[in-house]
Amino acid sequence: MLRKILCTAVVAATAAASMNAAAIGRLADVAVIDRSSGETLPVHFYRGEYWVAGTPGARYSVAVANGSGGRVMAVMSVDGVNVLNGQTAGVDQSGYVFNPSQRYEVTGWRKSNQEVAAFEFVASPASYAERTGRPANVGVIGVALFRERAYQPPISVTPPSYRYGANGESPRSAPAPAQSGETGKRSGSRAETPDNLGTGHGEREWSAVSQTNFERAQSSPNETIRIRYDSYENLLSMGVIQQQRPWNRAPNAFPEGYGYVPDPPRSWR
Repeated sequence: MLRKILCTAVVAATAAASMNAAAIGRLADVAVIDRSSGETLPVHFYRGEYWVAGTPGARYSVAVANGSGGRVMAVMSVDGVNVLNGQTAGVDQSGYVFNPSQRYEVTGWRKSNQEVAAFEFVASPASYAERTGRPANVGVIGVALFRERAYQPPISVTPPSYRYGANGESPRSAPAPAQSGETGKRSGSRAETPDNLGTGHGEREWSAVSQTNFERAQSSPNETIRIRYDSYENLLSMGVIQQQRPWNRAPNAFPEGYGYVPDPPRSWR
């Protein structure tokens, strides 16, 4: 039987959810936003994974837009750490609850119902995960999405009257349906280099939320979104981003004029 989980619900001003070309997901749109420039970071698909390029020192947010007709919960992790409680992340932990068509930007590590410590791109050794002894999953953002369990009103049924059989036995009742459930987790890591990006524990910012009850429709996520990140230079060297070659104008075989071939200038040597 699924248990109720007390989760943090978004109560800040929100806008209607809309499709974003740089967003990922079906149940909800998930995007990474550079707060220094206000731009949504382009998503690069490489060898089965989604990547974004961050700028060292820039603050960023993870935007979630609920595109479904019901409430959803987003259990969110950065560098393998739950953004609400700072624990090593698991899909069975608490998350943010989004109303239908609600959009919200998670801007940092939750410190209280009123404050967060800003997400900012930093060198991996300065990341919150490494500073707390958890370097294995630096460089990845995870969002596990859960639908809310829908309750059906009980149906009142008048039981039929049964007659005993010829042998005096009462009729047998139908067997109860079997119940089953499963939990799922997804994790990932990458090779470390000295200049990889991680997410730092930045300055405190105001960000108000409140508490609500949320019961999952199932124990495993309805959708799990994973976005890896690093600096532009690193993604370029890894081949995630293809460098654009300068465009060269094709030579014209007949650029102009007609007539006979003139002598070249004598001072050409």
